[in-house]
Amino acid sequence: MSKDKTTDIQTPTDHELDEAEDREERGMWANQAEFLLSCIGYCVGLGNVWRFPYLAYDNGGGSFIIPYLIMLTFCGIPLFMIELALGQFSGYGVITAWRASPIFKGIPFERRIGYGMMVVSFLVAIYYNVIIAWSLFYMFASFQSVLPWTSSCGKDWNVNSCDPIYTTTYLPDEINGTFASNITKVKRISSSEEYWRNRVLRINKSEGIGDPGTVLWDLVLCLLLAWLIVFFCLIKGVKSSGKVVYFTATFPYIILIILLVRGCTLDGARRGIVFYVTPKWDKLRTAKVWKDAATQIFYSLGTSFGGLLTFASYNKFRNNIYRDTLIVAIGNCATSVFAGFVIFSVIGHMAYKLNLNVEDVVNQGPGLAFIIYPEAVSLLPAPQLWSILFFFMLLTLGLDSQFAMVETVITGFMDEFPKLLRPYKTLFTAGICTVCFLMGILMVTEGGLYWFELYNWYSAYYGLLINSLILSIVAAWGYGNVENALSKNGNDIKMMIGFNPNWYFRINWMFITPGLLLFVIIYSGINSVPISVGGYVYPKWADDLGLCMSVTCVALIPIYMVYRIIRARMQGESIK
Repeated sequence: MSKDKTTDIQTPTDHELDEAEDREERGMWANQAEFLLSCIGYCVGLGNVWRFPYLAYDNGGGSFIIPYLIMLTFCGIPLFMIELALGQFSGYGVITAWRASPIFKGIPFERRIGYGMMVVSFLVAIYYNVIIAWSLFYMFASFQSVLPWTSSCGKDWNVNSCDPIYTTTYLPDEINGTFASNITKVKRISSSEEYWRNRVLRINKSEGIGDPGTVLWDLVLCLLLAWLIVFFCLIKGVKSSGKVVYFTATFPYIILIILLVRGCTLDGARRGIVFYVTPKWDKLRTAKVWKDAATQIFYSLGTSFGGLLTFASYNKFRNNIYRDTLIVAIGNCATSVFAGFVIFSVIGHMAYKLNLNVEDVVNQGPGLAFIIYPEAVSLLPAPQLWSILFFFMLLTLGLDSQFAMVETVITGFMDEFPKLLRPYKTLFTAGICTVCFLMGILMVTEGGLYWFELYNWYSAYYGLLINSLILSIVAAWGYGNVENALSKNGNDIKMMIGFNPNWYFRINWMFITPGLLLFVIIYSGINSVPISVGGYVYPKWADDLGLCMSVTCVALIPIYMVYRIIRARMQGESIK
């Protein structure tokens, strides 16, 4: 250590030396690039490919980008910085790291927030790997001489009126019991959507969430392969997953650039891009666009999932998290906008070929990737090649985020019970992957999509928003004594990066970020609607089950806090 640094830093105590040794035992990133690429890979995921473009379409194109950038500025970046700081400063996983909030000394409430983050990551990891399994299924199907979703009619998944591009049926107009001479052309389902619904999902054989039907063994094998990939990449912790991200974090950008160049040369691409960048200003007066922008920021950046905290815990103590926050957060936002150009150029081409309006082509959620894009690549030269590249890109996008979520769960338990679990890290990792795989089998049945949407809708909804609110409050007001919480927080960050966070971070942590989050939570609760998929509305018991799933992530926090405060008061202990 240099002489000038020793004048400002005290000699390490035995406890600090033990913590430094513990960091080495847990494992650390080999270099800064591995950490940065892992964060980029974690944040840039499937949501950037289909969720962001859909929300942009649904909220008026360019008018969605405005509140998206505002939410990034006042919620996304401040929370991103806090989560990296907590993980790096403590050097522990999502549960144990909360010991860094001394205001709760003697009241382990802060660790319940860590459990909440871990539950969110666990629930999302279960259904997230199902998307990866779908990507594997389509990627394997792309190795055929003719892409199956563009094959000739007459397959068992086709309806009677079938067309390889889009199917139509002609319905006669009935007037006063007689048929009119004119006929009405009614657009039906595309062949790629038939393949998705009737071949891949086989949801046409299920009547709803209460009728899961039989297990689809081809999808089960894809799901098993997905979990085997995750397991073998995480088996050595960050030492192995850190090497994997050199490829998985960079490959999607290569494919996106190639697809953008190709997409912009397609007929009709301009229609999609113009729709994407042209704002509908009246949308800004609605609360929905602001709610969607906020939720997209949390899904996209991955804040309050615990993945960022877990990754940062493997950093060296003096890593520059201020620089990393700006690079990853802004880079993630730019990727979403860039992916929007890629997707909308292809959607514009689809609208041109199908003679539809752009807004009639786009579907929500998995449909954008698994219905429209397979049909789009079938219109390109060498469609098998483009299909393989696209679904391999989806695979790599999903794996990076999946690595982080599963690692969050594993590291959280490992740091909480080091003597019990660290000697059996490989076995424990296998156990977590096995449990998640078994729970995910329900989503690869004939009615599996209904369960998938239930997980997708509720697993990271209210729980994630409330965890984010608590994170912002604890960071600003619960770090040390309330009177000096923010200054102590800033001093600890200064100890790591060499300077205090500026006024932008301080004001957001104290007022703006928690205020915006509180608004989103209240608004979402007031305007809550039952979950539905297409024309199917979920029964009340399923909706209640989803709400229970969502509040599970935060239920322990207030219950355990009240219990410990009452107990501390009764015993005459201080809660500070």
